[in-house]
Amino acid sequence: MADDSIAVVDLDRCQPDRCNYECAKYCPPNRTGKDCIVTREEYFEEGEPFEGDPAQIRISEDICLGETCGICVEKCPFDAIEIINLPQELNEDPVHRYGDNAFALYGLPVPEPGKVTGILGPNGIGKSTAVKALAGEITPNLGIYDEDPNWDAVLDRFRGTELQNYINKLIADDITVARKPQYVDQIPKQFSGNTRELLEHTDERGVLDELIDRLNIRPVMDQDIDSISGGELQRVAIAACLARDADFYFLDEITPYLDIGQRMTAARLIQELAADEESDRSMLVVEHDLAILDLLADTLHVAYGEPGAFGVITPPKSVRNGINEYLKGYLTNENMRIRQEAITFEEHAPRESFTGQPLVEYPSLSKSYGEGEFSLDVEGGLIYESEVLGIVGPNGIGKSTLAKLFTGALEPDEGSVDFELDISYKPQYIEIDQPMRVDAFLSTITDEFGSSYWNTEVANPLQLNRIMEQNLTDLSGGERQRVAIAACLSQDADLYLLDEPSAHLDVEQRVQATTAIRRYAENHDATVMVIDHDIYMIDLLADRLMVFDGEPAHHGHATPPQGMRDGMNEFLADLDITFRRDERTGRPRINKPESQKDQSQKRSGEYYYSV
Repeated sequence: MADDSIAVVDLDRCQPDRCNYECAKYCPPNRTGKDCIVTREEYFEEGEPFEGDPAQIRISEDICLGETCGICVEKCPFDAIEIINLPQELNEDPVHRYGDNAFALYGLPVPEPGKVTGILGPNGIGKSTAVKALAGEITPNLGIYDEDPNWDAVLDRFRGTELQNYINKLIADDITVARKPQYVDQIPKQFSGNTRELLEHTDERGVLDELIDRLNIRPVMDQDIDSISGGELQRVAIAACLARDADFYFLDEITPYLDIGQRMTAARLIQELAADEESDRSMLVVEHDLAILDLLADTLHVAYGEPGAFGVITPPKSVRNGINEYLKGYLTNENMRIRQEAITFEEHAPRESFTGQPLVEYPSLSKSYGEGEFSLDVEGGLIYESEVLGIVGPNGIGKSTLAKLFTGALEPDEGSVDFELDISYKPQYIEIDQPMRVDAFLSTITDEFGSSYWNTEVANPLQLNRIMEQNLTDLSGGERQRVAIAACLSQDADLYLLDEPSAHLDVEQRVQATTAIRRYAENHDATVMVIDHDIYMIDLLADRLMVFDGEPAHHGHATPPQGMRDGMNEFLADLDITFRRDERTGRPRINKPESQKDQSQKRSGEYYYSV
């Protein structure tokens, strides 16, 4: 194989007991007598350690003809093989490779003392591998996976670069690390006890009380960890990380389940800790909410590649240029196209009025959970056929309660929800505990499963093909989200109601999910209601908005659906946050609080659509 290609075998998918080694039988070099594709038992010498089942395959990258052949990729019945041409501009060896025919990482991010460094890129692209290297949890092997790695070689590799000083400190064991995990819903499985017990173990800087108040988690301090919501878990996890006394903080996705106000609070806390002049703390943040990442980070690394196969982390860029290049799909300094089409944003509100037929007119509703408990008042309104209605508001304000009223899961105290509609509902928190495969699960929902139309409209945009044979219980948070969206859209319904479909999806997946939802609504003349906190997703997706306000956890109020411009201005004014449009891309950007632009827009009442 050419030096700029790699072969990757997914050992979790390679199932030799269920195939006839079609990859090896049809491999052109094998057919000429060469040992390009053999079993791992045949390749490795007796007693030599290797990963996987001895009957699984191993591909010789020296003999393989590369991506131009690709016969083994097509013949494998389990999609376990990838043959990938690396970018010609790369011109370097991997920083780390996990083994023979395994994932390879190129480049490392550069943590800067007193700064917040952002990483933007797809899931499965090596961000966690990079962090493990920076934390000293793994020693980068520089692609030489069959020898013991050593830090002296790594230091030589990065000598003269911005990473040299950091690696020197790491070798001297002078780096301590605090980490916030990506999937906070796993915390209750790893810790039993209440919130106070968990957080008191982390208070190394003596700032826990301040963090508890600013993140508004005091009401859950004496609750069991397994009884609090996803948004509360996320804030607890952020507090636990920031309370530690460390040199290097890694925060993997701070926004899932948080509303915009809570996201802003978390961003400010991270910035304040980085700016502490009495320390040289480095903050590294992986985030898919571009508006928050834009506000939060001082510099930005873009990560690209092929998820699960190889990842490249670029040198640092300015945050604005990095995000704009990522959205455009072309990295200027690297001369690299990472996406065929640019992600674009509407310059103005999509639609202010509708000529279509009304789908349903609902009356004013109220729901109370008991005296002194939460209550919700909903003003009556009209929903049209074939529209996408965005629903925005703080957490704990009644958005999910409205969804349950519409679906019939809850009965209103006043008003009647007597819809003669078929409603397909994706809840906020996805509980998948069925021990069945993804394809078996989805095939029970729609007769169109596997058809070319269903694959084009649902499976392909949501990137389901590579997880079809996995069990539901083995899926990651992002994979569960995509399956849940597919299950919702695959049902025959008049109204599709999705609660937080962006959670745990990377930027690419959010755009693809948005495209799938939008296209499905248009092609089926269906109506979609989407509850989400990602302003980019709402901006790309929604025709109109329903805005919630009130006092979280006490009382919520929902306005009738209204135009995007009026709705966003009302919503953001309540949060005291202003957005502007990027001059080059039209993407929404958060103004720095109290900046000249922020104050000017507030005076004019334009909280969102000002350019």
